[in-house]
Amino acid sequence: MKTRIIVNPNAGSVESLDALRERLGPLQDTEICRTDHKGHAEELARQAVEDGIGLVVAAGGDGTLNEVLNGLSADFGRARLGLLPLGTGNDFARTIGVPDDLEAAVAVLRDGQTRRIDVGRALIGGNSRWFLNMSVGGFSGVVSEKADEAKERWGPLAYMRGAVEAWPELTAFETSIVLNGAERLNVATYNIVISNGRYVAAGIPVAPQAEVDDGLFEVMIAPATTIPKLAILVPKVLLGQHLNDDLLIFRRATRIEIESDPPMAFNVDGELLGEASAVFEVQPRALEMVVGPATGSGS
Repeated sequence: MKTRIIVNPNAGSVESLDALRERLGPLQDTEICRTDHKGHAEELARQAVEDGIGLVVAAGGDGTLNEVLNGLSADFGRARLGLLPLGTGNDFARTIGVPDDLEAAVAVLRDGQTRRIDVGRALIGGNSRWFLNMSVGGFSGVVSEKADEAKERWGPLAYMRGAVEAWPELTAFETSIVLNGAERLNVATYNIVISNGRYVAAGIPVAPQAEVDDGLFEVMIAPATTIPKLAILVPKVLLGQHLNDDLLIFRRATRIEIESDPPMAFNVDGELLGEASAVFEVQPRALEMVVGPATGSGS
């Protein structure tokens, strides 16, 4: 199978491309393309599909993975997706068992174990975006924006730094949420997290129960509350010990419709997409992806 590896040379742990090529030695019939501007990975992935490449590999962080995913979106059945996690977060890699050690990740690609996984689609205002990991709206959207500004200096701690800087802007959103076209929730909330994967912000287990092939989003809603209660909740979320907390609302859904006042800012796989009403839909087991051994084999 021909393989094309799309490398973001600005990813946190990327060495020189020559060194990367040397480490990729065990992979046969492989070529490397490097990105040179935002959105380029998506363009290169789209071209790879048109060229009949069987395995398209995102080599970078979660943003690179999201761009490559969207490049494959015209027909997810035409190519497999692989991952070399070279960024600062690498959250989806954790979910699918791909290690952040480059040689070990190359071994995963070489072994070629695959799993058919769900793909999410976000429609926010006039923007549409496919995603693998999660979308976060509300206060966390502001945090993510500030974390992006802090990445170069703070690395994996950027999310915590972003939370500190965003705290004075904490705002409740009067929100209407419709789940599966049936259940409606009207709630004042700080955050809504729509999860396909398990981790966010370099390893925070916000949805540790998520399965990437069950055809469902995990939905977590954080209603507006007092600062002292929020201060108790946050450490629980950081440790993945929040699933039984009475303050939070949890649901599972294939379709979620959200309207809020003021409009929520949503990010999709870490990239800010917009502030508007939003619709999220699951495409069950739409994509074949190379995964690590701990995640089980796909069909």
